[in-house]
Amino acid sequence: MPFKNPHHIPLRDIPPQGKSYEVSDVQVWQAPLEEFHMDCRLEDTPLMELTVLPVDEGWLLRGRIAARVILPCIRCTADIPVTIDERFEDYIQQPDEGEALPENDFAEGDDHLLLEHGALMLDLEAIAWEQFALALPPTPLCRPDCRGLCPHCGADLNKGPCSCPAEEGDPRLAVLRGIRIKKA
Repeated sequence: MPFKNPHHIPLRDIPPQGKSYEVSDVQVWQAPLEEFHMDCRLEDTPLMELTVLPVDEGWLLRGRIAARVILPCIRCTADIPVTIDERFEDYIQQPDEGEALPENDFAEGDDHLLLEHGALMLDLEAIAWEQFALALPPTPLCRPDCRGLCPHCGADLNKGPCSCPAEEGDPRLAVLRGIRIKKA
């Protein structure tokens, strides 16, 4: 019986010298971006190149993820073009012989293995999405000295000061403003 998903590869078909795969279907990345409501736009179709090597009691995954995306600056929300080009390695443990895997569902503790028509499968989509998400910068900045937005009026402080009155500080501490400490 043919397998339903072209991104689910049967691990029994991996030769001892390994096998290489590519994932370049835009929906592999676009669908999770929409599902998780991520503020990330794809400039082009990401590409994952992956080599799967059988090793003792599992498989070694070596690959590369490349993409160009647009992310918002965490301080001023300006669009930032980001180029991702990351190499990665991962190891997937072969399930114990007695371990029951649910049909068409992921193995417990591993989001990359599933059982389909009795065959142990590797989900390339799950690997591609995970590596893409890990490669995204956690705190994208338009520039290192980004001043962000005014917390009161929302003006972009990189373009100049806003028209909000200067904050005087906590009035309870006004008596301390004139204190000068002499250096010894």
